[in-house]
Amino acid sequence: MSRLLKRRSKKTSLPPGSVVFIGEKKVEASSLSIIDYDEEKFLEKTVQSIEECLPFKDLPTVTWFNVNGLHHTETVERMGQYFNLHPLLLEDIVNTGQRPKVDDYGSYLFFVIKMLHYDENASSIKSEQISIILGSNYVISFQEDEGDLFDPVRARIRNAKGIIRKMGPDYLAYSLIDTVVDNYFTILEKLGDRIEFMEEELVVNPSTETLQTIHSLKRELIFLRKSVWPLREVVSSMERGGFSLIKEATNLYLRDVYDHTIQVIDAIETYRDLLSGMLDIYLSSISNKMNEIMKVLTIIGTIFIPLTFIAGIYGMNFRNMPELEWAWGYPVVLLVMLVIMLVMMMFFRRKRWL
Repeated sequence: MSRLLKRRSKKTSLPPGSVVFIGEKKVEASSLSIIDYDEEKFLEKTVQSIEECLPFKDLPTVTWFNVNGLHHTETVERMGQYFNLHPLLLEDIVNTGQRPKVDDYGSYLFFVIKMLHYDENASSIKSEQISIILGSNYVISFQEDEGDLFDPVRARIRNAKGIIRKMGPDYLAYSLIDTVVDNYFTILEKLGDRIEFMEEELVVNPSTETLQTIHSLKRELIFLRKSVWPLREVVSSMERGGFSLIKEATNLYLRDVYDHTIQVIDAIETYRDLLSGMLDIYLSSISNKMNEIMKVLTIIGTIFIPLTFIAGIYGMNFRNMPELEWAWGYPVVLLVMLVIMLVMMMFFRRKRWL
């Protein structure tokens, strides 16, 4: 439940714009890296202080500032001071329970998206909030952790692959969002493999562990849907235009991201329907098993009813019962009971109750 709802008690009674970190501390110390490029030049460096970012602020080239570690709120506040960022924006950056969204602040755009990872060991989805600020000649990204999915984007910038070095900061922001969305397909493939395995297990040998796994998968899909569904609105508003910082050439690529987002949502809904059906199948299987057990017990009880009746009659030991003095009385009664049992079993088999 903590993944779905972040605790916000630390912000109680604080004024709007208070920069208070809400979330899980994932790195010991914050770090800051810079990638500056245009079609001809490229520079990549890790800086120790925010003051080293200032020379890149007004350059005509595209500059990507990446901050790792949101728990160090002083770094976020100083970045806000140097780039004249709104206090409410800074508050949203350090609150890791934000819903994916896009806000237009005039001279820059603010995006919140969710970077997801699938933990093979825990069989669960881990979430990391990514905040992206798109300016006229720069992109600032804030991450909770150091490891990310953006290495292919960095490699394309370093090696000048594709058109990324020829485009502006809006295309860089698109590339980051597109990388995050593409990773959703990887997570869906892994969840799909688990669901397929569960379908086979459900048919062969359903158990209590099967039910627990189905509920676990449903929780993961709810968490995934919570991260992806609002992103559709974000990409749709970007793709429709209306933002001066996003050029028409980039809108064409944003439409592709929008299509991918719709595909992810469709896959999530399909998997949710499959799991609901699997839950119904599990309950039906358990009910059928119980019915089979009850049928066997009922047949056994039915067979013993006439046998118990006969045994009860000859167990009364009245004085005037001639069969009690007959030498063949015992084996004859046993034979009659055996015949009754065989006849009843043949009858049950003919009726296909056995």
